[in-house]
Amino acid sequence: MRIPLNRSAQEPIYLQIRDRISHLITSGSLQAGEQLPSIRALAESVQVNKLTVIEAYSVLEADGLVSARQGAGYFVTNIVNFSERSSTLEPEQEVVIPSKWGESFIDQYMSSIQAQLDPDVIDFTSGFPRPSGLEDLARIARRAMSQVADVLFSYEAPQGQVTLRKQLAQMLAWKLGLEVSADNLIITNGSKQALSLAFQYYLQAGDWVIVESPTYHGAIAILEKMGIKVIGIPMQKDGMNLELLNQYLRSHQPKLIYTVSTLHNPTGITTSQAHRRELMSLSEKYNCPILEDNAYEGLSFEPAPPPLKVLDRSDLVTYIGTFSKTLMPGLRIGYMVSTGKHYQSLVEMKLLHDLHVSTVTQAITSEYIASGHYRRHLNHLRSINHQRHDLMLQLMEQHFPTSIRWTVPNGGLFIWVQLPNHTPMQSVGQQAAAQKILIGRGKPFFPDGQGYPAFRLNFSQSLENIERGIVILGDILKQNL
Repeated sequence: MRIPLNRSAQEPIYLQIRDRISHLITSGSLQAGEQLPSIRALAESVQVNKLTVIEAYSVLEADGLVSARQGAGYFVTNIVNFSERSSTLEPEQEVVIPSKWGESFIDQYMSSIQAQLDPDVIDFTSGFPRPSGLEDLARIARRAMSQVADVLFSYEAPQGQVTLRKQLAQMLAWKLGLEVSADNLIITNGSKQALSLAFQYYLQAGDWVIVESPTYHGAIAILEKMGIKVIGIPMQKDGMNLELLNQYLRSHQPKLIYTVSTLHNPTGITTSQAHRRELMSLSEKYNCPILEDNAYEGLSFEPAPPPLKVLDRSDLVTYIGTFSKTLMPGLRIGYMVSTGKHYQSLVEMKLLHDLHVSTVTQAITSEYIASGHYRRHLNHLRSINHQRHDLMLQLMEQHFPTSIRWTVPNGGLFIWVQLPNHTPMQSVGQQAAAQKILIGRGKPFFPDGQGYPAFRLNFSQSLENIERGIVILGDILKQNL
């Protein structure tokens, strides 16, 4: 295998190797099932250290292009042909300014927690991945504990362990093109804490904030408790309606825009590069900060456009991510990226909240990254999610009434289902629950707790549960429409 290298280029050598092999695979020069050169052979061929080849192969594995076989080496995998289905969503384009709040995020969350106690319940309301591919957890946890045992009897920096922040900075650069340093990162107790910190930093009771409609219901719940005045800009197939956004930025002068640009919760929509550039331009025009909450970005089936933070030249964007959706929710490891004058103030707020995130869970996450297990796990998770995503869409096409519309996300965990305006959603939810099927009713995702009839489905369930659940839901919907 010939791999030309430019040793004076800024791009690291391992990425040049990755790019060349990736091109050979996607162009068909390397076929599915074909074995790659051994680590030793390729290192000798291109005259690099074996660790460089290991790093290149690890990135290819994380990209889903190759897989390792114990004792045999690396082999080209079957390249996934992404679904050609397209979204049929046609949401109403009405701006929402709530005078009262509706159904509770807390109620829906507690229902999902309760459902975990009954193994017969199919919980489509969950926002988490299913347990999978974590067979090495005990060994990784033991190794992580041995590395931090001497600091367990003292406090750590509120912004998080330096090692983990450096690893995150490298990951964000490699995966998203987001060039930041460890000194721009704050480790938080999940992305939910990052949301709370950012809202409290940018907003005070009575301020206006822009959100998407629908949006993450947990964010709506925080804003409600803070006494913030919300403007819900409707979602279109390609993201927030930017024409209406421009109008309300001018008329209401909000203090913050809250957006989920990649694999939006609840719709699953990923905005285009053009949409992101225009949104960034509006933020700069009105000097309105953006809170970019991309909790599901790591679960994208194919590369998404760079985050808004990559386009940020004026320190207007605060970026939030998490390992809860890609590794384990129970670790409670999230993070936020902040640049310029905002960083130190956010660190001080974090210190007042809880001193620092658990030393143990930070160490476990760091060890997952350092050992390469996180990349392999993420690749495995995307693969099984894609299979379940396709099955759910196929079953919906077969069993749902033709009057129903839905999104076709390119990853994440959710499909957003839009129903006709006359649909008795409460009855649908009750009939489904009677058959041990829980659906995420749409109301809590709208700022006024109303919105059009809709529900959110999580496709990370087992294949058997997806099939049973969608067939039952289809029958219930046909009875009610």
